[in-house]
Amino acid sequence: MPLDVLLSAGLLLSTASQLRPEGAAVGPGEICLASWIFLMLCREVRRLGPPVTRPFSILLIFWLTFAVTQCLGTMMAFVIGDRHDSGLFLHDVLAYPLLAVVSCLGVVEPGAALRLRRTAWLVVALGSSLLALQVGKAWGAIEILPIEPWYWDRLRGWCRNPNQLALLCTVLGLLSLHLADTATRLHERITAIACAILPIYVGRLTKSDTFAIILVASGPIFVALKFRTWLFAFGQRLTFRSAAAWIIVLAIPLAVAATAPVVNSIAIEAKDVAKEMAKGTGIQTERTASVRFTAWSEAISRGIESGMLGLGPGPHLAIPFLIVEGRRNALDEPANMDHPTLGATPNFEAHNTLLDLFTQSGLMGILSVIWLVTMAFLATHQARLDGLVTLLCGLTIFSTFHLIIRHPIFWFAITLCLVAGDAARRMPAARVRR
Repeated sequence: MPLDVLLSAGLLLSTASQLRPEGAAVGPGEICLASWIFLMLCREVRRLGPPVTRPFSILLIFWLTFAVTQCLGTMMAFVIGDRHDSGLFLHDVLAYPLLAVVSCLGVVEPGAALRLRRTAWLVVALGSSLLALQVGKAWGAIEILPIEPWYWDRLRGWCRNPNQLALLCTVLGLLSLHLADTATRLHERITAIACAILPIYVGRLTKSDTFAIILVASGPIFVALKFRTWLFAFGQRLTFRSAAAWIIVLAIPLAVAATAPVVNSIAIEAKDVAKEMAKGTGIQTERTASVRFTAWSEAISRGIESGMLGLGPGPHLAIPFLIVEGRRNALDEPANMDHPTLGATPNFEAHNTLLDLFTQSGLMGILSVIWLVTMAFLATHQARLDGLVTLLCGLTIFSTFHLIIRHPIFWFAITLCLVAGDAARRMPAARVRR
């Protein structure tokens, strides 16, 4: 149990970059994770090594492949004389091994499924408590820690970037959904649902468009998955839920025909809701999209220039369009734009996980990540763990607009999916959902 608490604290505080000492690359979260790694390694050394399970094998294959692709990218950058920001290069060089060890130690047996579920409960409970402290600081009700919780009008809490907080809220909210879906007691289900309230509220305060998209999309995704589960959950007898699901499915064509006259009205209302949920004006949204598309195009060009082998760890994009006559164009740039530090070397990211990996580790790096996420998706989908499938879908959406592979909370979600799916596969009775 103390190890679970330590891991939970490390996962949550790893996003709290404002709590790090000025100029330091590590903070309370990294210290907690390093302590947890040390204690777990001591336990494994005493047990003379973990058994090789399916999740452990998947992660080992991924990280070995990923390490090779990063090394090939670094060598390619050296061959073509590409310039690196040494500080950012070293940051990734240190971050990836830490994430590899955390993810691999998280799936070791015995008792990985139970341990990760306990950790998930601690993450959502402790996460809601920490979010409450950050909201209290933001509204001036609690005076703790000399930090600035706002980035313009966007809440960032203890993070330096509002999108980091939005990612944390995404995982906390969808993880609470999974715990509520798989809870066996009423009070556990109520607790899990209650833990999702604050992440949703704080996520909206970050004014992250990506979080808004996930918030809108996760509901239909989860409902569709639950219908699939209920439709095929019966064996020799037809349950009430299965019967109700079949009735609804058969009634869909009639419902569509009956509501056809109001489809146009619904579409207009949906546009209004989307505008309300998006940050900034329409012009600012268009400019933000323009920045992203230009960065993505530059990332593709850089990846092709490297022979699709990548350029090694660190960011590799130079964004000259942010400069107009030697200065930032404050009139034309998007509102709430978090600018990179302008310097002599490229230090901007594509803000797309696959494209950033394309510039780092080339095509093989992209394929390795796609393979890993696919394995996690198949494990949870076949086990009918609808909450975890929804979590993976949410993370996939988030990765389209941000680089999330360096966040420990992302790897906790992946390890939880792999282990929970494998545990259900080894126990066929667990596939019979409520």
